Amino acid sequence: MSDRPGPLRGGQRASGPGGPRRPGRRSAGRTSARPVAGANGGGESATARRPRITGRAAVLLLVLAVLAVSYASSLKAYLQQRAHIEDLKNQIEKTSASIDELEREKRRWNDDAFVRAQARERFGYVMPGETSYVVLDENGEPIESRARLHDAEELLAAPPTAWWEDAWASVELAGDPPDDEPPPATDLDKPRS
Repeated sequence: MSDRPGPLRGGQRASGPGGPRRPGRRSAGRTSARPVAGANGGGESATARRPRITGRAAVLLLVLAVLAVSYASSLKAYLQQRAHIEDLKNQIEKTSASIDELEREKRRWNDDAFVRAQARERFGYVMPGETSYVVLDENGEPIESRARLHDAEELLAAPPTAWWEDAWASVELAGDPPDDEPPPATDLDKPRS
């Protein structure tokens, strides 16, 4: 027998320049992924097989990443728009309340009694035939009056208390009277002559 490669027979394949591949021999440039029996006892391969990412899996991962980014940006825009809508609703409510207050003030200015009271309070005007008195404190400053006109809606805004609550409050006050207060002055200083 010669060392030359002969014609291929049966199921033999040419394995490169050295001739047909012979069982039991390995080529120098190739590694086999076949399991080696007996090394680990269970027939497992000596080199663990690493999972490879196929082209389809890479394309699928790329598509999923693009979808996740697009949905995340859409969700962010949606949440920003919802927050903006809530801010606008709050601003509308405040503006509506301000408009209602201004309309109530306008209605009050249509009332002659309110206009007269404002003229008396702000400018010190009096009606013809009236005499104006200004009460001064000990420093000579005018004492501001505490009386003011209220809108009817403001007066009705507070719910009225029941009569039995007022009665019970007076019973509690009678059982626990407040501390003694000095009696009011009965004699006025006589004017000095």
